[in-house]
Amino acid sequence: MADKLTDRDALEPLLAKGWTLVEGRDALEKTYTFANFIEAFGWMTRAAIVAEKMNHHPEWFNVYKTVRVTLTTHDAGGLSDLDVTLAQAMDRLAS
Repeated sequence: MADKLTDRDALEPLLAKGWTLVEGRDALEKTYTFANFIEAFGWMTRAAIVAEKMNHHPEWFNVYKTVRVTLTTHDAGGLSDLDVTLAQAMDRLAS
């Protein structure tokens, strides 16, 4: 089980890359826009493999070429290092 994030400074680089804090939740959110559905779905597949290896799964919503991702660690009751690590991996996969 992951511990709730205490060093909020770890969020700053993510916020600078387009992640936002979700109002009313201890969670991060980002919307990715791809060239088309295949690119979006391919990215989701790659991100799913990373998430599964981490045993940490995102909340996400896909319509055509857009994917909205919300990250939080339910067992910890909010953000954890797992969310920071998965967000960083998602950004790398999208670049």
